[in-house]
Amino acid sequence: MKTKNFLLLLLIILNFSCKSQTKKINGVSFVASRDSINSKHITPVLKAQSNYVALMPFGFIRNLSTPKIIHNTNRQWFGETKNGLLQYAERFQKEGVKIMVKPHIWVYRGEFTGNIKMTSEESWQVLENSYLSFILTYANAAEKLKADIFCIGTELEQFVINRPDYWQKVIKEIRKVYKGKLTYAANWDEFKRVPFWSELDFIGVDAYFPLTDKKSPSVADFELGWTPHKNEIIKVQKQFNKPVLFTEFGYRSVDFSGKEPWNSNRVEDSVNLQAQVNGLQAIHNQFWKENWFAGGFVWKWFHSHERVGGEKNNRFTPQNKPAEELLRTLYSQ
Repeated sequence: MKTKNFLLLLLIILNFSCKSQTKKINGVSFVASRDSINSKHITPVLKAQSNYVALMPFGFIRNLSTPKIIHNTNRQWFGETKNGLLQYAERFQKEGVKIMVKPHIWVYRGEFTGNIKMTSEESWQVLENSYLSFILTYANAAEKLKADIFCIGTELEQFVINRPDYWQKVIKEIRKVYKGKLTYAANWDEFKRVPFWSELDFIGVDAYFPLTDKKSPSVADFELGWTPHKNEIIKVQKQFNKPVLFTEFGYRSVDFSGKEPWNSNRVEDSVNLQAQVNGLQAIHNQFWKENWFAGGFVWKWFHSHERVGGEKNNRFTPQNKPAEELLRTLYSQ
């Protein structure tokens, strides 16, 4: 009888353990603001059934060949700084929401960070020292707040490709101060070439893959478009035997939303709420049931919920749109 009871208890423990390990990251990318946040700003995230937020402090550089990163200054918005990160995280953690710290770099005029590339060895050295200071500032903060995941960089392909030895050093330095799990947010066309996945805990992908040229694609159109990209993701996942995390994913509520999902131009017409819904449904259908898939962070979520999104908005946010209702349903499963 004792043996049977022991075996039954063991099965219960194993079953609970398996379920807890397969719980997906149902995250939102929470945009930094000028001010501190409170429960008013967190309640909509909880209503969306999100169990994680990505908090995104920023550093700034003047142009693609400028080596010095300006960060954690009084001239930045509060949410973009170390103190802002800590305040945001504390409020979310009180509500049981887990944290990924995901530092970003902003190039003036919005130029693509993947093209940051120095023109001399001297400039590379300055950039490397500056980036290490920037990233360790937030690695230390992530350890202080016991963040569950830390992202070592976001869409920095030329920096990564041209300085592979440096990135091995960065990872080692981060590991000295931060004890949680690490990822890197590779752009959708970069993730196959990242040389250090074996050193991290998640293969991170900003999943803006081109999927369909149709003006108003159906769920089936989106899913068909995922086929070649999903095969590539699986290939990389098997090579490194690491879970895949969509460090960003999302679609605009606009016509042709699956053609160039990364496109954030300021066109104000062509609102297509259903296309956004269909894209989110398709990505969930394709990935959220896969054992090797850890989950993801929808792009993007603003603190002032009542003043953003809406049925005339064609930007990425799902807030106050049918996409928000869908997200709540998907994340509650």
